Amino acid sequence: MNETSFFHGPHRTRAFLAAMLAALACATLSPRAHAERADRDKPLNIEADNMTYDDLKQLTIFTGHVVATKGTIVIRADRVAVHQDPEGYQYATGTMNKGSTDLAYFRQKRDGVDEYIDGTAEKIDYDGKQDLTTLTTNATVRRLQGLSTVMDTVHGSVITYDGQTDFYTAKAGKDVASPGNPTGRVRAMLAPRNGAPPPLGGASATLAPAAGIQGTPQQ
Repeated sequence: MNETSFFHGPHRTRAFLAAMLAALACATLSPRAHAERADRDKPLNIEADNMTYDDLKQLTIFTGHVVATKGTIVIRADRVAVHQDPEGYQYATGTMNKGSTDLAYFRQKRDGVDEYIDGTAEKIDYDGKQDLTTLTTNATVRRLQGLSTVMDTVHGSVITYDGQTDFYTAKAGKDVASPGNPTGRVRAMLAPRNGAPPPLGGASATLAPAAGIQGTPQQ
């Protein structure tokens, strides 16, 4: 073999090493793609009219027009109680004053898309360790495109939303019973995923068992 081959020639060897060093330098300096940190790792910021803190219980209670934010998460309520466990994870519970006609509010952005999950209920619990939100009593959760276009709506007694997997569940209950839904079953409106516009909003249709087929078929 010719001694001036790529691997043995001194000039080729120096050129090869220079190319490798340049490639390593580019690999080191090139920007890496980092996913946005999960909401559960972001600091919790709260505004309220009043605050009390119990160091022994690691419990802080905020009252009066409370607005809590944690990354893309927003919770609004009359009262928000925040507990921190020994590992540093935070847990927040938002409720409204007794007799209030308003409901506590929750919102969280979905990762990677211009969509949000928002909801209302009498009580909202956020588990910072699992990034899990539970809406209890007269709960409604919606999927929004942007902040205004409603795509999906789910109404039930208890609804859980997992911010890590975009998975939610709903349970029936007497608190969501109505004349058209006497047993308080879960109700949902789901938009098609084919890009078509969402269905028009409005009151849910009254469901009742059919006594039989009525009317005469058209020829």
